[in-house]
Amino acid sequence: MKLFIVATPIGNLQDLTARARETLSSVPLVFAEDTRVTAKLLAHIGATPRVVALHHHTEGAALERAIKELEKADEAALVSDAGTPGISDPGNQFIRVLLDRGVDIAIVPIPGASSITAALSICGFATDRFRVLGFAPHKNKRNKFFDEVAATAETIVLLEAVHRIKKTLTDIARVVPTRKLVVARELTKIYETVYRGTAAEIIKKLAPAETKGEFVIIISPQ
Repeated sequence: MKLFIVATPIGNLQDLTARARETLSSVPLVFAEDTRVTAKLLAHIGATPRVVALHHHTEGAALERAIKELEKADEAALVSDAGTPGISDPGNQFIRVLLDRGVDIAIVPIPGASSITAALSICGFATDRFRVLGFAPHKNKRNKFFDEVAATAETIVLLEAVHRIKKTLTDIARVVPTRKLVVARELTKIYETVYRGTAAEIIKKLAPAETKGEFVIIISPQ
């Protein structure tokens, strides 16, 4: 059996690689984080595999069905809504279950777009070492999370939603007020915007009402 882990565009459909297009057009089955989102991508490239939902909440009987679907299909692809599955996205849980069970399967990466690597590529900070911390907790352990940010010497990558970006930047300004940031919004999309400066400076630059998108925050090393 083979399971292809396929990166999909994070906003610009032209970023779908030729190999990803070929894979999605040839496999009989695609596991998708959101079947509606993936259906649009498949329609765009004229691919017609069967699409089965597989996300963070797939467990128990639904997970068992997914494994059986994979066994019947022999080959399948796994995609998230955007970017690379398993990189701050669903995917690793399913792979871990397959490996833990000793399933005889080849797991094949089909690399492509990732908001994390896209933002790192333009940050201008040292990236020989970096740490991805993902989304900050909403409430519980939030202070501990930002204490960890302050204690991390290398370049840091955070992710944040539009309705919490200013709160997170305020916390960053509190714990590392002098470190430089690159904040990338809506990468590869029509409203792509990149902000540079300290957290306090970027808070002043943000539009009064950001209405769309997720943000990637890169914090410079100490």
